Amino acid sequence: MDGYHFDDSPARIDRDVVWRFMTEQAYWGRWRDRAVLDRQIDASWRTVGCYDDAGAMVGFARAISDGVSLAYLADVFVLPEHRGRGLGVALVKAMIDDGPGAHFRWMLHTGDAHGVYAKAGFRAPDVTMMERPGRAPAQAVPAHS
Repeated sequence: MDGYHFDDSPARIDRDVVWRFMTEQAYWGRWRDRAVLDRQIDASWRTVGCYDDAGAMVGFARAISDGVSLAYLADVFVLPEHRGRGLGVALVKAMIDDGPGAHFRWMLHTGDAHGVYAKAGFRAPDVTMMERPGRAPAQAVPAHS
């Protein structure tokens, strides 16, 4: 993609960019505090960042997985000033099709980006899928040492 590239190096993720987006723009992530977000990133099976030619992170996605057959896609975003260029679709492709989980069953939740995910092969669940919705937002749980 001209002017942008994708990288799955966890060390390269700009956590400040993720934190700002989650607290200022993500309808799904505002309940978290910084320590929770950092723990979620640390515990992720895979993270992918989208970077402009200057090296600034402009998009992010993370996944949790058993590493064998199942994965959950979470916290996918492209900064507003970089949208409209196909980066969201490309970011999902980089996470799923271009990574070690290309053959996995992938799941996600979205309230507003069904079209983006449909382009990546997602569809409404069939009759075999059930979900137990979350309750009140999780409270920060101390990490085990």
